Amino acid sequence: MTTIRENLEKWEEVYLSPYASLSKNSLGRLRDEEPCDIRPVFQRDRDRILHCKAFRRLKDKTQVFLAPQGDHYRTRLTHTLEVSQNARTIAKALRLNEDLVEAIALGHDLGHTPFGHAGERALNKVCPYGFEHSEQSVRCVDILEKDGQGLNLTFEVRDGIRNHQTKGNSATLEGKIVRLSDKIAYIHHDCDDAIRAGILREEDIPKQVQEVAGRTTGERLDHFIHDIVTNSFGKNDICMSPPVEDAMKKLRSFMFERVYTNQQAKSEEGKAELLVETLYDYYLHHIDKISGELLVLMERGEAKERICCDYIGAMTDRFAIAQYEEIYIPKCWTVK
Repeated sequence: MTTIRENLEKWEEVYLSPYASLSKNSLGRLRDEEPCDIRPVFQRDRDRILHCKAFRRLKDKTQVFLAPQGDHYRTRLTHTLEVSQNARTIAKALRLNEDLVEAIALGHDLGHTPFGHAGERALNKVCPYGFEHSEQSVRCVDILEKDGQGLNLTFEVRDGIRNHQTKGNSATLEGKIVRLSDKIAYIHHDCDDAIRAGILREEDIPKQVQEVAGRTTGERLDHFIHDIVTNSFGKNDICMSPPVEDAMKKLRSFMFERVYTNQQAKSEEGKAELLVETLYDYYLHHIDKISGELLVLMERGEAKERICCDYIGAMTDRFAIAQYEEIYIPKCWTVK
C-alpha cells in the first residue's frame, strides 16, 4: 500500500520545478532512520526544528535593539519567522520545495548568541576556536539538541543553515532563497524598527533606493520579493535584477552606517560584550557549573572552551544577565 509520504513525493515530481530539491532525492541524514509514513524528509526536519528548545529560546534573544522597551520591536524569533515567510513566498512562486526553505529558514539562527552580534563578537574574540553563529546553528542541530543526540537533519537543510550568510554558497536553490530572504528580512524590519525608535525617518532613506525599490518599508519588501521571483523564474539560479540588487546593497550600507553602528542604538553593546566575555572566563574556570548534558560532551572529547561557548551561546539575553548578577553582583545582607 502506498503511504501518504510516497504520494506527496510523487506530487513533488509532477508539480515542482525541474530545479527544485525533491524530498525523495535527499542526500540523507547523518544517521540512517526509518522514514515517516506521512511526512517527506524536509517537512520532518521543519517539524523537528520548530519543536526544539533552541528555537523557543529565540524569543528572548536580541535582533538589533538590545532589550528594547516596546512591544513591537523584533526579536531573533520574529526575525526568523519573517525570513521564513519571505522564503516560502518566493519558493511557492518558483515551484521550489517550500518545506525545505521553511526548514532552513526556521533553523538558520538557532546558534545565535544572547545580545545578537555583540555576543557573537565577544565569543569569537575570547574562544581560541572562534565563534560564528551559522556554524553554531549547525552544531545545535547536529550535536547540542536532544541532550547531545542532535536532530539528525538532512544534508540539504544543514547545508542551507551553514550557508545562509552573505559569504555562503548553498548547494540548493532553496538554500539560496533563504540566504537572500534573510538579508531582505533584516533590512526591512530593522529599518522599520529604527523608524519606530526615532533613529531614522522615512525621508532619510537614500533617494536612489526609494526611486528604484519604493518609498516605504512595505513597498521595498514587496519590490525585492517580486524582483527575485521575476528574475529567477525558469532558471537554475536565484537572482535579482542589477538595479534592484544595487538598491538593496545601497540600503544595507545605509543601515550599517545609520543603525548597525549607531551610537544611540548600540550604546549598551560594549557592556553586553563585556558581560559575555566575563561569563566565558568564569565558566572556563568553573566548568562544573555548566549544564550536565554539555559536560557529557567533554567526556566524548570536546574541548572545554567549545563547551563554554555552547553554554553561553545558548543563553537568552535575560538568562545571561541573571547569571552575571548571580555571580558578580553582591546581594544585600539580611539578618535571619
